[in-house]
Parts: sequence; C-alpha cells; structure tokens
Amino acid sequence: MSATEQVQPSKTQTSCGCGTACDTTPVTFEQTSNVISNLDGQRFRIANMDCASEESEIRHALTNVEGIQSLGFNLTARELTIAADEQVVIEAVNAIRKVGFKPEPLNSDNANDGNVVSHSFWASWGKLICALALSLAAEGLAFALPDYLPTKILGMALAACAIALAGFSVYGKGVSALMQGRLNMNALMTVAVTGAFLIGQWPEAAMVMALYAIAEAIEARAVDRARNAIKSLLALAPEQAEVLQADGQWLQCPVKTIEVGATVRVRPGERIALDGVVTSGISAVNQAPVTGESLPVDKAAGDEVYAGTINQSGALEIRVTALASDSTLTRIIHAVEQAQASRAPTQRFVDQFATIYTPAVFVLAVAVAVLMPWLTDWTWMQALYKALVLLVIACPCALVISTPVTVVSGLAAAARRGILIKGGVYLEEARSIKVVALDKTGTITQGKPKLVAFEPIDTSLDPAMIQCIAKSLAARSDHPVSKAIAEGLTADLKDVSDFQAVVGRGVQGVIDTHNYALANHRWIEERDQCSAELEARLKIHEEAGQTVTILTNANRVMALCAVADTIKPSSTQAVAELKAMGVTPVMLTGDNIATAHTVAAQAGIDEVRGNLLPEDKLEAIAELQKRFGVTAMTGDGINDAPALAKANIGFAMGGAGTHTAMEAADVVVMNDDLRRLPETIHLSKKTHAVLWQNITLALGIKAVFLALAIFGDASMWMAVFADMGASLLVVFNGLRLLKTPK
Repeated sequence: MSATEQVQPSKTQTSCGCGTACDTTPVTFEQTSNVISNLDGQRFRIANMDCASEESEIRHALTNVEGIQSLGFNLTARELTIAADEQVVIEAVNAIRKVGFKPEPLNSDNANDGNVVSHSFWASWGKLICALALSLAAEGLAFALPDYLPTKILGMALAACAIALAGFSVYGKGVSALMQGRLNMNALMTVAVTGAFLIGQWPEAAMVMALYAIAEAIEARAVDRARNAIKSLLALAPEQAEVLQADGQWLQCPVKTIEVGATVRVRPGERIALDGVVTSGISAVNQAPVTGESLPVDKAAGDEVYAGTINQSGALEIRVTALASDSTLTRIIHAVEQAQASRAPTQRFVDQFATIYTPAVFVLAVAVAVLMPWLTDWTWMQALYKALVLLVIACPCALVISTPVTVVSGLAAAARRGILIKGGVYLEEARSIKVVALDKTGTITQGKPKLVAFEPIDTSLDPAMIQCIAKSLAARSDHPVSKAIAEGLTADLKDVSDFQAVVGRGVQGVIDTHNYALANHRWIEERDQCSAELEARLKIHEEAGQTVTILTNANRVMALCAVADTIKPSSTQAVAELKAMGVTPVMLTGDNIATAHTVAAQAGIDEVRGNLLPEDKLEAIAELQKRFGVTAMTGDGINDAPALAKANIGFAMGGAGTHTAMEAADVVVMNDDLRRLPETIHLSKKTHAVLWQNITLALGIKAVFLALAIFGDASMWMAVFADMGASLLVVFNGLRLLKTPK
C-alpha cells in the first residue's frame, strides 16, 4: 500500500507494473498536507531508491517479513514509511539492507532537510574520480607494457580496486537480486563486469563500471533537479515573522510556533510567512509562487494572502488563518509530491515492458554465448564477450528513467504556472480533451456583480443629486446588488433615516425629509410607477442579462441602475484558444437562459444550457461524454462538485472556488484564469510527445547497438556509452519541460 492510500480515493486504482498492487489514486487538496506527516509508521530515507525497479526490489525483500501493516513509498523524496511494531520495523530494515539498500531513519528535524541527498551525492564523487583514474591506469598498463605476469597482476589489482570503489553498491544489489532469481539493471551489470573480468578483460570491466557509476551519479543529479523543482518553493516562506503580543509590542517569532488567529506584520519587500486575511494596510502582493500570476495583486482589509508571496509596497497586518504546516504553499508542494508518486499510463506501460524486456535480453545473451560458436566461426571466448556486451547494452535504465523524470518535470512546470495537477494520469489525459464544460459565475465571469449602467430617467433633476441619493440608500444595504451600486457611484453620501429593507423588493429610506426607494421591477409595478417607456428600457437591460434597480420617490421614477456579473478579460481569449485546439466549449449554468446566452456570446461560446440544478449538470456531463468523448468540467461552487467528479478531468477554480469543488477536481487553477486550461492541454501534448521521444530514443539506440553487438564489432566501451548515453539523453530531454508551458 502506498502513502496515497491514506487519503480518500476519488477515481481509479491500477497496477503500476512493479509486481504488487500500488495505488495510483490522486490525492485530495485539503488532506494532502497530512498524508506523510500523519502516516502511522517509521519513516526512512533511502538514497538509492529512485524508481519503480527499486520499489519492487524492496517490496520483494519484505515479502517474508510478517506484521507489516502498510508500506508507503514516496519515490520523489526517496522516502519509505513502514507501519508496524518496533520489532517488525527492525526486521524490515535488516531485510532491506540485505538487498543492498541503506535506509536512514527520519524524524521531524531532518524530514525536510533537502541537503541529506545532496551531501551523499557530492561525497560519492571522490570515490568515482579515483575509480576512473585507476581504470585509466589499468588500461594504460595493458596497452603500454608487455604482457608479463607482474604486469597482469598489477593491472588486475588496479581494475579490482576501481570496480570496488565504483561498483560496491551495484554489486551488493546485483548479487542479492541474482540469489533471489530476479533480473534487474544491477544484476545485468554485475554479471557483465564479473564475466569481463574473468575472461581477462579486466581493464575494460573496470572502465565500464567506473563510467556506469559516473553516469548514474550525473543522472541522479539531473533527476533531483526535476524532483526538487517544487520543493525549492519551501524556501520562499520565511522562518521568522513579526507577531503582535498581548502588550501591544511586536516580536520576531519562529513561524512554526505561530498559532491560528495571531496577528503578524509584513513590511514592504518582505515575504509573507503564513496564510491569512489582511486586517490593516494596503499593498500590492506578488502571488506568482502560488498562483502563477505575472502581475501583482492589490490587497486591502478583508483580502486573503498566501505564504511565500511577496509584499511589495505597503505594510500589512495579517490575521493568521492556517499553521505553517497547512499553508496553501505547503499543500501545493505536498500535493505535487503525491502526484509525482502516482504513475501515469505511459509510465505504467514502461514499467511493465521493462519486466519482460530485461529477462528476454538476458536469455538472448545466454543464447549468443552458447549457440553462436556452433552456428558461426566464433570462438567460445568471442561469443562470451559479445554476450557480456549485450548485457551492458540491454540495461533498461534509460527506458525506466525516461518516464518518471518527464512526468515530474511536467507536473513541476504546471505548478509554477499556478496549475496544480493531482496526478500524472491527468497530465497525460488532458491532451485528449474534446469538450470543456464551463460554469458561468466565478468561472467565465468575475463572480462579483458590478454597476454597468446608471441612467437618469427624470431629466429635470440634477444627475449628481440623483447619484447621491441612490448611493446613500445602496450604502446602507448589505445585498450584493446594493453593494455593487454603492461601489460603482462616485457621489458623496447623505444621511438616511427610517431605513428599511423590503424583502424581495428593495430598500427605502428618508433623505432630507423626502422618501426614496431603490426598487426592483416587481416593486415598481406594485407601486404603479411602471410605464411603457420604462418597460422598454428595462427589457433592454434584462435581455442583456443585467439586474435592474430603479430609484424612485413617492411620485416618479428618477433613475435606473443596471448591475451585472461581468465577464473576466481572460475568458474570451481562453475560449478562443480552446477552439483553436479543436476543443468544444459548452456553458453549463444555473442562471436563466437569457443571461446565459448573453454571457456566452461575449465569451464566444456557441452551446449554452441554463437553469441547471447540480443533477442536471451531472446529466449534461454524461451526455457530453457520450457525444464527444473525453470531457472536462470547470467550476468553482459546491453545485459544480458532482459534475467535476463525473468528468474525465475536473478543473476547479482555486482562488474563488469552494473547498468542495477543489476536492472533487483533478486539476486546481490557483488564480482562476481560464487561460490555464489551454495551457494544461498544451503542456499535456508536449509531455506526451517528450515521453514517446524518450521511449523511441531509448529503444532505438539500444536496438542499433544490439545489432552491432551480434552482427558487427561492438565493445563494452561502446555498450556502456550506448546505455548511459541514452539514459542521460532522455533525462535531459525530459528536463526541458521544467520551462514554462508556453
């Protein structure tokens, strides 16, 4: 069982090809921060646990250890969690060490210490350089000096030392795998190097092992770059913050000790340490680390801010709403790490292919060694040498590593743009989207009504005076429409007495001894103040999807105010980009059909469905799936959650979206920008292309050198360059995705 099994599943479970049942279910957004920390068990870092092959070896080693409740693999962080009694954990650790791994216990102090792996990597360079120098000395000795016994003994000693320095861990795991009857990369390299040494090719055996180890170290460093692309965000949040004390003083405190509800102060130019709500101050905040927005966002009292973002202009006082361990930034990082731990479809295919490919090539090598002397004029020594060359070429390292590094790079690139993809499966599947269902309010539109028109009806009155009265009445109400009117008018306020909100109709009050009302259409009719001219004006605004409020006194209508939820500037561009990709946009909304058609026309959407309840949206998704195929749903409200879960891929708006919508979705767009949808599809296509480029490169290079090994003249030097050259090539090709999607 993987670490992700501790979280409530939402979609699928599949086999990853490692020989055991692994969970590839995506994690939820809210719960993911506690996935690792709350997992009941002892955590270990295993520096040389890189991919599914090592995971499979460890699982196999623990098969006979009874009492293990669960295993949690986090390959991204090279961590293993063992849930079991203390004595069972000790037995499990010993079993893991026997197969060549070195688990190191983790605790809360070093759990997030990214330098542990880096330190072990740099420490290994000294041994590798010495191994390479000894290998070169052995080669030079064999080439320059006569073939005497002392020369041979010295050359063998140099080669043996080089192999011991470079390949000790490889030999340990390789011998263990062979004893268990399992063929993996380490087993192949162990057999090949040992065989070459025994048939007298000790300089070549030493050089192969040294080059293999150096290439592995370079590859590990490159893979770490992809794995640490998101972890580096942790450094964005400061470790100290100024906290308001009970006596009114400000004191620098460690962020880990600050409780929810505390007030912290952030000066201009400083990074915000914790999630919170602004209580005092006005400033522009750079939110790029969390949302991917390129432009700063203005913040004032009542606005949310995120840990890791940068306060640019003014001082802010913030009420903390989440602990450091549960900030939005931390949850994003953990969610991406868990997404990296789940296997994408192509990765599962490659893992399964490698389990067949490796034994098949081993059988081929044995056949070459045994049969070729009978079928050709090769000597037994020549046949054995070519078989060993085949084993080196056949190592599936490049094939196995090509997919995870590409998927990790894609997930990291998306997160940097404010796109949180909850699993490699969605990163790959997004390229197949045929139709996108879009909610209206908060997704296509701003989700906040604004005053779009103010029209004086009684032209005999002073327009400034009319605005003053309308704003004064609207400012006393907390209704969203009244707030939009008050914010949209620039006039001064007057005192209002006898203010009253009439449910379902509007508000009324006395200003300068005169009665006034802000009324809706129904109330105007009830007051018998409607006319044919007013009806015509109202119809124009209502057909445009606007809510109309009329300012009136006891005798006549004075003005009308039109309020609408305006379309986001980015929505039109996003819809156009989707259409250009061949993706059909469809609007699904609970609003009336007239308003829906108006907004859809502004956004460029042709197919519209209005007056939908949550169950209606669910049925609409099912119908779109049947008609188009792979369907995405985009929304932000609780009523969108069923449709988000039903769709092949659900996109939630993370800024304005509800927690329920973000939990149900497979992708969270942190800045509510619809242009992230075509970006995700573009990144998915690019990731898929790089995945198959890598697979083709890995298999193509090996096929060429396999043919050379059997029918031509390929040496072990060529074999190791073919194998590790292909590995480095696919790794660096996958790292290209770390650049921004567009």
